[in-house]
Order: sequence, then structure tokens, then C-alpha cells
Amino acid sequence: MTFSHCTQSSSQPHLDGSNILVGKETRVRRNRVIHTGVGILGAFALGLLPTLAISATDTATFAVSASIVAGCGITASPLAFGAYTGVQTDVETSLSVNCTNTTAYSVGLGAGTSGGTATARQMQMTGTPAIKLFYALYSDLARTINWGDTGGTGLATGTGSGSAQVIPVYGRMAAGQLSPPGTYADTITATVTF
Repeated sequence: MTFSHCTQSSSQPHLDGSNILVGKETRVRRNRVIHTGVGILGAFALGLLPTLAISATDTATFAVSASIVAGCGITASPLAFGAYTGVQTDVETSLSVNCTNTTAYSVGLGAGTSGGTATARQMQMTGTPAIKLFYALYSDLARTINWGDTGGTGLATGTGSGSAQVIPVYGRMAAGQLSPPGTYADTITATVTF
């Protein structure tokens, strides 16, 4: 009796238990597929990972500056004596001075446009300028300090705060003036010096 010895070479393809052809060539192909798949997945994963950006910086400095220039502004309200009846008439009005903070100032009142002086102010009659009605302006409530023009005496003084400051102006018409009926007017210039 002759026995034939069947051997399977590992280099020869054969069927395994699940009917899959297994052999050297198949294993190599399978390994190539696995390695290729891992390589593709690795490359894909690396593409999704954030890359570290290498950056450089440089700096510069710059100066910041400002200046505040001392300044003042002034506004005035009218002074109306009303109907004069021959008796002493006291009225008041106000100026508004707005100076930059800590700015010292003084305010003078001019002589007017009717030919008077800072110590003897006068209004003139409309249409008849030669006819006058006298009045005075004071810097104090008691009306004892005549309010002079710039460079004169009796000026109002103060220090700016950056906000408007109200300064009263006190007017008086003396009793006993015998001017004829009519409308009298004058224009005073208020000057702030700082």
C-alpha cells in the first residue's frame, strides 16, 4: 500500500476554515492595505490637529500729550430800571463768566456809549441824545463800590472753575432827576481779563 504524503507548503495558497484563500501573497496584500489605511488615517488626523504657529512680535512706544490754554467767556443780561418816578431806584442784573479751572480773572464795566464815564454813567434820550438820565453800577449789594472799567477800581474778581459763575451787577438811579419824559438807553461793555 502506498501512502501519498500530502503536505501543504506555506508558500502555496490554501483555504482556511472560513473558505478564505490564505497564502503568502494574500498576507502581503492584506498587510499593504492595512499599512496604507493607517497611513491615510494618520495623515488625515495630522491635518485636523492645530498646528503651532510660530510668531514674532515687535513693540514701539509713542508719546501722548495735551495742553489746556487758559480761557474765559462772558455773557450779560439786560439791566432795566423801568419807569423812573423821581425816587431812588435800585435794580440788579447779572453777568455770567466761564473760565478754565484755576484761571484768575477780573471783570470791568465800560463807561457806556452815551458819553458818560465809569464813575458817572448816563443814558441818553432816544431821538434827543443831549438829554441825559444818570445812573451808577456797583459791584456790591450795599452799592458803595463803583464798578470801574478794565484797569480801574471796583472790578469784580474771581477764579475760574470750568463752569459758569454768576456775578451780580447792582444798579442805582439817584432821586430828584428832572429829565423830561421819553425813553432812555445806554450800552455797557463788560470785559473779562484773565
